Amino acid sequence: MSEKKNFLLRIDADLWNDLQAWADDELRSVNGQIEYLLREAVRVRKRCAKTESPQKKGPHWPGRRGNDE
Repeated sequence: MSEKKNFLLRIDADLWNDLQAWADDELRSVNGQIEYLLREAVRVRKRCAKTESPQKKGPHWPGRRGNDE
């Protein structure tokens, strides 16, 4: 297994509570849940990068730079 990096993450209390509930549902720690979500996001991004044109890469999220929603 690769070396793990430590970092501090400041997070809104409401978001923390949502993540805690989600992690509990899936029998994970909050740290494990965040790591799972990040791995899934990277996997999806890599898959999309192989199939989409450069102008359409990445999900269309409100508030993301370049999105006017």
